Amino acid sequence: MNGPLKNLLVVDLTRVLVGPYCTMILSDLGARVIKIEAPETGDDSRKFGPFVKDYSAYFMSLNRGKESIALNLKNNDDKKIFEKILSKADILVENFKPGTLEKWGYGWNDVNKKYPKLIYASASGFGQTGPLKELPAYDMVVQGMGGLMSVTGQPDSEPTRVGTSIGDITAGLFTAIGINAALYDRQKTGKGMFIDVSMLDCQIAILENAIARYLSNNEIPKPLGSRHPSIAPFEAFRTKDSYIIIAAGNDKLFEKLCNVLDIPNVSNNKKFISNSLRSKNIDELKKILEEKLVNKKNI
Repeated sequence: MNGPLKNLLVVDLTRVLVGPYCTMILSDLGARVIKIEAPETGDDSRKFGPFVKDYSAYFMSLNRGKESIALNLKNNDDKKIFEKILSKADILVENFKPGTLEKWGYGWNDVNKKYPKLIYASASGFGQTGPLKELPAYDMVVQGMGGLMSVTGQPDSEPTRVGTSIGDITAGLFTAIGINAALYDRQKTGKGMFIDVSMLDCQIAILENAIARYLSNNEIPKPLGSRHPSIAPFEAFRTKDSYIIIAAGNDKLFEKLCNVLDIPNVSNNKKFISNSLRSKNIDELKKILEEKLVNKKNI
């Protein structure tokens, strides 16, 4: 494949989502990816629906463009094949529970001695160090532990999962970013690098506004539906037949919004002349906007 990572070889020891998402990105960027799967069973996601002619569309969406070989890394003959592939590789990506590959003789220290230029990336639930390192994790687990579910949903609703597997996907993205940075470093040093990505760390890293509010105001963030916690108007609004998204991120945009809705005086109202005041009086503002949106025929 063409792309900036053309001529690089990736050994893919991943399954389900976090790792395959990372190696999918590397493949899309032009790398050759050889996926190592367990004999007989293969990647767990081969059994996840929906299915197209008995093939998992879920699996295919994440593993497009990759090559695959079934190897048992506990079998001596299969290990020889694996090591032959590894000797030609630029990158190894794995998402086993920490300690698993060490038992098979393929931990970072072992591999780095044999292949000092190899970039070795590990994505796991809680990283390679710390008290939780040996625990397994799925997307739902880190969404809950990372605090994301506590700020998702409607006010006073039960903890709500984000509608996509953002725990896995975010970690996959951070792993791909780390690999690309390591490739740049290798150009200068000629040495490989170990990349340790924790799904839980990644969830906390993307909490942005929630973290800022807690640290600056000692405020524990709660779910606000579609509403932004510090920008207004910035949410879904009811109209005559459905909902519309309005994201007026500054005073000028708010003024233009009011002109389009034929309510220019609203932008000059003392309660709404700045973003901080609009956020403070958002319930009143939303009532005014929705009343206009429900009755306005054309915008």
